[in-house]
Amino acid sequence: MNKKLSKEAYGGVHGKDYVPYINDKSKKGTNLAVLVIGIILSALFAASTAYSGMKSGLTVAAGIPGAIIGSMLIGVFAKSKGILGKNIIQGMSSGGESIASGMIFVLPAVILIGSQMTFLEGVIVGVGGCLFGIGCSSLVYNYLIVEEHGKLMYPESMAISETLVASEGGGDAIKFMGIGFGISGIINVLTGSFLNVVNNTMTFLGSKFYKWKFSMEVNPLLLGIGFIVGLEVSLTMFAGSILSNFGIAPLIGYFTDMAANNMNAWNDASVAISQMDVNAISGSYVKYIGAGMMLCGGIIGAIKLIPTIVVSVKETLNARSAKDGSSEGSSGEMLILIASIVIAFVAAFMISGSVKMAIVGAIVSLILSLLFVIVAGRLTGTIGTSNLPVSGMTIASLVILTLVFVIMGWTSNADNKSLLLFAAFMVVAISTAGGYTQSQKVTYVIGGNKKEMQNYFAIASVVGVIVVTGTIMLLADQLAVTGADAQFALPQANLMSTLTSGIMSGNLPWVMIIAGVVMALFLFLLNLPIMTIAIGFYLPISTTSIILVGALIRVLVEKMCKETAEREARVSNGISLSSGLVAGGSIIGLIGIILQVSGVITPKVPTGFAAGNMMAVVILVLLVIATTVPIMVSKIKKNEN
Repeated sequence: MNKKLSKEAYGGVHGKDYVPYINDKSKKGTNLAVLVIGIILSALFAASTAYSGMKSGLTVAAGIPGAIIGSMLIGVFAKSKGILGKNIIQGMSSGGESIASGMIFVLPAVILIGSQMTFLEGVIVGVGGCLFGIGCSSLVYNYLIVEEHGKLMYPESMAISETLVASEGGGDAIKFMGIGFGISGIINVLTGSFLNVVNNTMTFLGSKFYKWKFSMEVNPLLLGIGFIVGLEVSLTMFAGSILSNFGIAPLIGYFTDMAANNMNAWNDASVAISQMDVNAISGSYVKYIGAGMMLCGGIIGAIKLIPTIVVSVKETLNARSAKDGSSEGSSGEMLILIASIVIAFVAAFMISGSVKMAIVGAIVSLILSLLFVIVAGRLTGTIGTSNLPVSGMTIASLVILTLVFVIMGWTSNADNKSLLLFAAFMVVAISTAGGYTQSQKVTYVIGGNKKEMQNYFAIASVVGVIVVTGTIMLLADQLAVTGADAQFALPQANLMSTLTSGIMSGNLPWVMIIAGVVMALFLFLLNLPIMTIAIGFYLPISTTSIILVGALIRVLVEKMCKETAEREARVSNGISLSSGLVAGGSIIGLIGIILQVSGVITPKVPTGFAAGNMMAVVILVLLVIATTVPIMVSKIKKNEN
């Protein structure tokens, strides 16, 4: 067996014709040891992500760290399960992390508005949300994973797959992954994600007359993703950032300069509109335009998928067990989905003060969750889970649900608490869908059992819900402290509490939301990719710019190769190296955040040359050279796949 993924794993054949790395349906990847290891890692990643995310607002995807740690543990405790067992472990690690990445967005907001939450309330909305995300994602599995094979690249899924395959043997794949891991590890240790001894972000701001911003975070992880997804997606995302930072923000800045000195920002009475810089403009206005774009794009995307959803539901309902595995897991999918809907209504009655609110809230939450779960699954295939705009989709769904509450006259603080718990269900469903779809793509590529991943991912998700809810409850007193004495930043939760309170009080820039919807409709009429542009519009340009650099390196590699075989081989090596960049960034970033928030290390403040833009430029040049040269000087075997 070749210790390397075939080129067909990245496309070139129809999904139904793809031959996975392990082409033996009789092999299983689970036993008691795998289950125990998976539960431990899911709990570990859930707790660390929840704590570090609430502390700093940063989360790190766990798929690759879970794959590498799992490979080591499987080799010790369950060697007979091999790569299939390692795959289950990475999926369960993602399950725990995905739950935390969603719950910390909304659940602490209940505390911030002055309400109290019980452990049971947190667990039941979380469990309902994760099961609904898994169930709905399973309904469109054939479309997202099989039919779109080679069209949706699933960059992080492929990086995880390369990691798992590399763990089975040596060769060029593991060598290039090691090079990428080393490059990413060194840069991440030196920069803000760990020691912060040098600056890795260059920022340029426009004048007062034209308030623009260009920034680039020299992050090897993001560069690796850019190489994997390619030029078309990267360039489209960057176009959204150009529109945001060089079009909309300067336009708003032009009019803010005309504002009277006694006029303040809508969401901060201490900030005079006439004194707002480009960062304040982006935070108070531009991001809401992006939320409107994503709202409209999500709805349009979901409407376009309705025929697929209907077909998937019919196939699932009519499916019968078959020896060829074509209906693998169908009964489990429906069971999980039905259970999640039942739990959703039970939770709705528990957290609401009336039967009417329970019914209305549950129905609206389920519909919105369905729409954005499908969107999240597709976006995972485009940009991976690390850059999945969960916050944007949460904002869009929360705005709609809050508007429903206002129309129904539910505007008290108790109603706001119920609203946020409904929102917790939605955000968990969305974030779970990303992690689950990513894990199932790895299972498809490697040749694992879809039903095994489905069941074990569900177990890990429930474990994650319990751990994250417990963590939030234990830290409730500290989370309630705001202002200068606050120990936890809670950026996302603060945004959600502000958003719901603003809508209920009528103090929200609806013009910005509607402007975003109109822009999305304009893109739709031109047949342009709404969601990809909206993601670039919403994400900081520092992220999309370095992703574009990674894609340009791939173009350079392709252009410098004269023969097709040489080009394919070098691109394959580049993808392996990029997978190492992603792995190194994920693991070192996760370790750095944990060590920072636990007080083991105290990041320094760069000074002098190390703190300037030129330092970031130097790191960028070194990163590009270190990434490109190994790919271009590698020896190409004549018969290499």
